[in-house]
Amino acid sequence: MEIFQNPYRKSDLRIDLPAQIPMPSVDSAKPLALLQQCPAATVTPLVDAADLAAKLGVASVSVKDERGRMGLGSFKALGAAYVIASDAAAAGGDLRRALNGRTYVTSSAGNHGLSVAGGAAVFGAKAVIYLSATVPESFAERLRKMGADVVRAGAIYEESMVAAVEAAEANGWSLLSDTSWGAYYEVPHLLMEGYNVLMAEVFDQIADVPTHVFLQAGVGGLAGSASAMIRDHWGDAVQVIVVEPDFAPALMASAKAGRAVVAEGPVSDMGRLDCKEPSMIALQGLCRDADVFVSISEEEAFAAQPLLEAAGLAASTSGGAGLAAMLAGYNLPKDARVLAILSEGIS
Repeated sequence: MEIFQNPYRKSDLRIDLPAQIPMPSVDSAKPLALLQQCPAATVTPLVDAADLAAKLGVASVSVKDERGRMGLGSFKALGAAYVIASDAAAAGGDLRRALNGRTYVTSSAGNHGLSVAGGAAVFGAKAVIYLSATVPESFAERLRKMGADVVRAGAIYEESMVAAVEAAEANGWSLLSDTSWGAYYEVPHLLMEGYNVLMAEVFDQIADVPTHVFLQAGVGGLAGSASAMIRDHWGDAVQVIVVEPDFAPALMASAKAGRAVVAEGPVSDMGRLDCKEPSMIALQGLCRDADVFVSISEEEAFAAQPLLEAAGLAASTSGGAGLAAMLAGYNLPKDARVLAILSEGIS
């Protein structure tokens, strides 16, 4: 485990990003109102993981369990589906047919693609999902069953993203990426706003303000959204720890470099977190809001899995990465009240 204290937190220092890149939204009212119109949009549970707290010798461990989110099995259901629902609402008329003739295209490491496919199917649109060679065929099959067209392109996520951008431009399709860069930020900013529902639910569910929050990150959308919501609602009392794979520490590497950089490393088993380039919106927000960037090894991620399963929290190495960092020996005081997110189940 590598631990890097965020030099931008409570500092006059600013990371070097394009001026137009916004901070993450902290509006939860709009996505809550829109998503409540979806029959599958139920609140996910906050679990008291007493066994994990006892093992760590801390006061409490609360886990937001996203494995049942909207039938898609991941927090990602809150993002792309919210963007598509917003487009349908703006189009007006019968929402189920509002987007007939429109095609959404994206690249995905797995769960984001499911959200695009699911949202497109609900509102009458089509979905084309580009997957790199590292994404399991099981995800491709799930996407096809939801009506999406699947295209394999590139060896890694970033290469499939380039292919998706090119396809959008060539075919006049709507690009719906969960990452942002200098010229593309409005859609992912709205998408991250959909994630705000998760922390809005936590605020209603949790009894005591946590002292430490562990947030796993790929491009950083969930971590950026949750951190902004935490600072807006709970202020500076909470320590926010952002967790990435050793093989893809894009946010940590960028914070060290003072600008957005591409991290290098082999393919990680934490596939949904195996993103070598950060979302600029997420990076902007996390440099303001996160206290610590942590990267964990493959071995540390695997070591957590039997402990999580025993606690009734079985997850992939991606879904349990925040908890894995905690279990790998992150220094927590005895009175710590920990919050973590189980972002997906076994894939």
